[in-house]
Amino acid sequence: MAERASWSLGAALRGVFGAKRIDEDTWDDLESALIRADFGPAITEELVDRLRDDVARFRTTDPKDLQRMLRERVEDRLAKYDPTLKLTERPAVVLVVGVNGVGKTTTIGKFAYYLRNLGRSVVVGAADTFRAAAVEQLATWATRAGSVVVRPEREGQDPASVAFQTVELAKRDGVEVAIIDTAGRLQTKGGLMDELGKIRRVVEKQAPVSEVLLVLDATTGQNGLAQAEAFIEHAGVTGLVITKLDGSAKGGFVLAVQEKTGLPIKLIGQGEGIGDLTGFTPHVFAQKLVG
Repeated sequence: MAERASWSLGAALRGVFGAKRIDEDTWDDLESALIRADFGPAITEELVDRLRDDVARFRTTDPKDLQRMLRERVEDRLAKYDPTLKLTERPAVVLVVGVNGVGKTTTIGKFAYYLRNLGRSVVVGAADTFRAAAVEQLATWATRAGSVVVRPEREGQDPASVAFQTVELAKRDGVEVAIIDTAGRLQTKGGLMDELGKIRRVVEKQAPVSEVLLVLDATTGQNGLAQAEAFIEHAGVTGLVITKLDGSAKGGFVLAVQEKTGLPIKLIGQGEGIGDLTGFTPHVFAQKLVG
């Protein structure tokens, strides 16, 4: 495990592009690096095939040319999806969904901080009332972010009523963005999706839902995506937030997840600090990933 933890795509690609010329070893090493970085077999094969065509067409043997071509290919594919957060409504209501354990609660605190730094006023609703610890954790992070927090008035309060109170406060006090935490797990998948549907219906009696953001953990890769498929199918997800992208070992997951879900990545978390959640820019990400 230690060897795997220390591996990075950046280091692997430096080995590929630092060679003297492009040969069959180059292609083998490139394919291996992309697979290991969680691009997935289908995307890896397609990228390598396209790059072989590019290299043949331009008649180059310089690995630096291959590096530039890979960066452009990755950026083009990432840029097919619009990463812009839709927050023009007042209040802009954002529901945050995801399986427990992906960092959903801390991500909401970081998102509130991100918006506050953009000059937006924010209220956070602790509607994951099934976990008392989640309410306390969310309140701590939201307070650090300088945001108002709406807590349940009593233990086990109906999550939809907390969501309602959150939007009610935003409308009354002129708060620009209302972020609502939701449960990540109930006894049954159907029960959880019913609960999310109820939250949405109650919220929409007061204001439209601007975004439904699904939080995914990059370190769990394709397995985490499989766990989250019910949210994508039933929760009306409009965008993705990728957490724990602390290195490039799973960087390919970013491209794979957009193409597999057809949903844009809107935010990425690359650290533990409150300021480590940022907007997603395909050009910048491709540059960091490929070099």
